[in-house]
Amino acid sequence: MEIEIDGKVAQVPDGSTIMDAAQQVGAYIPHFCYHKKLSIAANCRMCLVQVEKAPKPLPACATPVTNGMKVFTHSELAVKAQKGVMEFLLINHPLDCPICDQGGECQLQDLAVGYGGSASRFQEDKRVVFHKDVGPLISMQEMARCIHCTRCVRFGQEIAGVMELGMANRNMHSEITTFVGRSVDSELSGNMIDLCPVGALTSRPFRYSARSWELSRRRSISPHDSIGANLTVQVKNNVVMRVLPRDNEDVNECWISDKERFSYEALNSPARLGRPMIRVDGALREVDWNVALDYVSHALKDVVSNSGAASLAGLASPQSTLEELYLLQKLTHGLGSGNVDFRPRRRDFLADGKLGGVPWLGLKLSEIKSLDAALVVGSFLRKDHPLFAQRLRQLAKKGGKVSLLSSSGDDSLINLHAQLTVSPANLPLALAAIVKAAAQLKNEAVPAGLDSIDPCATCQAIARSLLDGEKRAVFLGNAAEQHPQAAQLHVLAAELARLTGATCGFIGEAANSVGGYVAKALPTALNAYEMFAQPRKAYILFGVEPELDCYDPQQAVAALKEAALVVMLTPFGDGAAQDYADVLLPITPFTETSGSFVNTEGRIQSFTGVVRPLGDARPGWKVLRVLGNLLALAGFDQNSSEQVRDEIVPAGTTFVAGLDNRVSGVPLSLMVTAGELQRIADVPIYFADPLARRAAALQKTRDAVAPTARMNAATLARLAVTDGAPVRLRQGNGEAVLTARADETVPAGCVRVAAAHVTTAALGEMFGAINVERA
Repeated sequence: MEIEIDGKVAQVPDGSTIMDAAQQVGAYIPHFCYHKKLSIAANCRMCLVQVEKAPKPLPACATPVTNGMKVFTHSELAVKAQKGVMEFLLINHPLDCPICDQGGECQLQDLAVGYGGSASRFQEDKRVVFHKDVGPLISMQEMARCIHCTRCVRFGQEIAGVMELGMANRNMHSEITTFVGRSVDSELSGNMIDLCPVGALTSRPFRYSARSWELSRRRSISPHDSIGANLTVQVKNNVVMRVLPRDNEDVNECWISDKERFSYEALNSPARLGRPMIRVDGALREVDWNVALDYVSHALKDVVSNSGAASLAGLASPQSTLEELYLLQKLTHGLGSGNVDFRPRRRDFLADGKLGGVPWLGLKLSEIKSLDAALVVGSFLRKDHPLFAQRLRQLAKKGGKVSLLSSSGDDSLINLHAQLTVSPANLPLALAAIVKAAAQLKNEAVPAGLDSIDPCATCQAIARSLLDGEKRAVFLGNAAEQHPQAAQLHVLAAELARLTGATCGFIGEAANSVGGYVAKALPTALNAYEMFAQPRKAYILFGVEPELDCYDPQQAVAALKEAALVVMLTPFGDGAAQDYADVLLPITPFTETSGSFVNTEGRIQSFTGVVRPLGDARPGWKVLRVLGNLLALAGFDQNSSEQVRDEIVPAGTTFVAGLDNRVSGVPLSLMVTAGELQRIADVPIYFADPLARRAAALQKTRDAVAPTARMNAATLARLAVTDGAPVRLRQGNGEAVLTARADETVPAGCVRVAAAHVTTAALGEMFGAINVERA
């Protein structure tokens, strides 16, 4: 279609609007309600333009282009209409720009300069809208500023998948509110703050802490989940004040999750470790860096010389940078030990050494929208991967068939094609049933070992959806990777992908779930589970808190308390580390260091520090490099993180090489567990990593409430327990007393007890037998 805008001719696709065409030719049209990712509302009317032969001005955001159309965005008629709309918008708007948190970055403020009058002709009293308490993250204290653009309402419905805000009343009494005083609890809710063109919705933690023109804006990458969201970190006086999304259509589009937005509070937490500490006479005492590093190097040499290199183990968090993971494995291997890993929440390592390459998503994030069908296996999808779930939500809205196989019936807020909820023990059997159904539908031979399985109707529906269409994918989530039969799930997913012509991939748990493989932070001897099951003499723990981050925290803490040496490199000095750590070395979080993350699609994204290190904290890669020097190990002469990165991947690399999800040599062996009460352990979104755990605002949300023992009515009746009653849970030598809650999303014979929380840290394995009795 050909259109002329202010004398400029453009070719635009059929179905485009005048707003789309204007953006193409670089013509600015003022607007409030329009947003590129939201549906057209056309209710602010600020984008009125003159169209040749049209009897009146038309909204550019809602008017489709016709061939030969001539548009005038700044004609006398258009500007008069735009100024008239602005006058109406300002009639009830309070004149409080000097005290408004949105001041300096307010669309209404900017446009009022060009389209507003010098004085108001409105003499009546302005309306008053009372403030609303919608939770600890979003402030709705000044809703009189609202211009009813409905961006926040449409975001909830279309992007977050839940309508938490809506419009109440009519005409001048209209107001945006929640339903009957409810709070806003979506894991993506903070994006409403960015979308609000005025100061009606503001960030509650950031409120009144800085003005926009006082802030320096610096680029960074999210250290949390595997998407690798691009961030803009705003800084004042060497303190991180706010975190906002940075547009990257191929990665996070223009969104970030609340965990990425608000976890910056932990960066300035009182729990930050400012100086090295060494345990002397049973107590941790502050020392200088040279003393601490000298002590650690000599202690490691003593352990290796007296007990052998195999008595040393190194464990890192998957949120560590690529450079840190690389130097940790280099240090551990340099001392002669093969006990190094970056997967603390993993239990089954049968596939190690049998993979075709580096496990990854299997396709680019931007390609998800073009899928015809997708199956997600073993994932608490919304909370584990908010931005990935958002992409699947958009896929389902456009007709893609999204199915979910998991151990929880949580509402994913996705229009699912099919959902199958089974116990953890039956998860491989359910996936095997889908594989068999696919083979039968294709009239192919049923894979060996699946003869006795009878696919249910839901399994057949999932298999059929993966056989239809041209582009399909099977994704393995966090719970699938943490499952005691993770290798079996991988084999079955790969076979299902082969049968259906789908891609098979891993969503990934953390920022460097792919990067850890690239950095070769993998065991050649004991893995992350075995290094605690078979206690070592010395441990190097990098960024990991074993009592919260390990598959079996009870086992991990017991091993650490028996060890002769526990060296922790961590940004925080609180928690259980006070009980078992012999040395605490303060390292910097992602905002105070440089490094790289490799996201789930294999994209390497490097970043630099945005503020100076707090106290005497030092970048983790530098600490590891100096330790390598003190231990006289070869290959520790890098002067920058870039030099470390270039040893791992060639300079200028965008996507890492060797991405391959093939697995071979893993025999299919499906086990059936009957009669035991099984634990389902989700990792709550705001307890998944050290930063989120210490963010004050996030810890006040509904998702941060203390764990309960959740069971369905049949399981409660079988145990003779009532909803709300205290129950005692036992695993191994540990126990916890929690409140029982009825939850029909939990499969029969299972109890859902969250991991990564201090109240459940004494329990054992995340997925396994558990004993529940009335307290």
